[in-house]
Amino acid sequence: MDHELRKQSKSAAVIGAGPAGLMAAEAMVRGGVRVTVFDRMAAPGRKLLLAGRGGLNLTHSEPLEILLTRYCAATPRLRAAIEAFPPEALRAWCEGLGQETFVGSSGRVFPRCLKASPLLRAWTKRLDSMGVVFRPRHRWIGWADDGGLTFETPTGAVTERPDAVVLALGGASWPRLGSDGGWVEPVRRAGIGVAPLRPANCGVLVDWSEVLRDRFEGMPLKRIALSLDGRASRGEVIVTRTGLEGGAVYALSGPIRAALDAAGTTILRIDLRPDLAVDMLTSKLGAARGKQSLSTFLRKAVGLAPVAIGLLHEAVTGEAGSLSAMSPSAMAELVKALPIRLSGLADMARAISTAGGIAFEAIDQHYMLRQRPGTFIAGEMLDWEAPTGGYLLQACFATGTAAGQGALTWLTADCPIPGHP
Repeated sequence: MDHELRKQSKSAAVIGAGPAGLMAAEAMVRGGVRVTVFDRMAAPGRKLLLAGRGGLNLTHSEPLEILLTRYCAATPRLRAAIEAFPPEALRAWCEGLGQETFVGSSGRVFPRCLKASPLLRAWTKRLDSMGVVFRPRHRWIGWADDGGLTFETPTGAVTERPDAVVLALGGASWPRLGSDGGWVEPVRRAGIGVAPLRPANCGVLVDWSEVLRDRFEGMPLKRIALSLDGRASRGEVIVTRTGLEGGAVYALSGPIRAALDAAGTTILRIDLRPDLAVDMLTSKLGAARGKQSLSTFLRKAVGLAPVAIGLLHEAVTGEAGSLSAMSPSAMAELVKALPIRLSGLADMARAISTAGGIAFEAIDQHYMLRQRPGTFIAGEMLDWEAPTGGYLLQACFATGTAAGQGALTWLTADCPIPGHP
């Protein structure tokens, strides 16, 4: 059969209309394969639109070797995909859709419009013009006995039998937007191992006193540093009714999760003034207070916000002591390493991303399931995690491209991918 005719006679299904799935669809349709995208939601890219509310941080501008380290244990597995579709390629792709990008002061990369909707509209319009068919309100529930894909739809169950499939169903965070982890059970029933899905880039739970909770809920702690077991992060957090949320704590969610798994509770330490050395802080705290209240003195002498002072009182009261009775050196040590006892992680439904998923050992270098030739995996369904800062979307775009190209190769090669029938 002629090579071009061979391609046009092949069909592929993509299940999941997020960034990874849509990138896989684009890679395959560009190769001449007939592609249908299935998603349980009424419209594609719902979680991408949510991410766009914060400006849509697409990727990061730091050197590639540094960027790759952000994926920690998964770096060796993700390296090839990200090297093949690095931040520069992602920016060029975005600009090819008419969405100019720029690098922010933090090194993060955003579309100039700071929104996801123009990018998503241009993308789906282009895919539609290339022949990609979208099938909304199709919830995948597993494989039929003959290997077909079974979906629940508003009009009843249907089964599709494409020549190849890319699964890109996401993790389990923000389930109301489509990624509810419902794929785990059918994948496990098929004999494919899945590491438990856990919240990542999420808030933490703290048993605040009623006084602190009622007075400081919603207040930000700015320009602080957090540390846990030798890992540190800087940035901002928000005191919530149940604990802490924000970029600085999200960056430590992996170590925090591990510490909670090991002991059920752990201590997170906050440096309320990371720009001041402890000896300088001690000197400032040793100055005469005069008739000032302690709160006024701490605010003026060392620049502590009311919420930070409230946390200091909370920590000392928990030890049956008094903040005003502490020596300048002891108070300085407390400001530099304020202990916060964590009791758990915030609910999965509010996590930014998910840890756990299908192990990389279950797929080959083309992102194809070893147990099911012709089925490819992309995005957060795989067992990796990364901090916020553009790293999550970068890996989703890159693995979606890799899985789509792997499926294209498998469908159109004159002989199959080595190692598979």
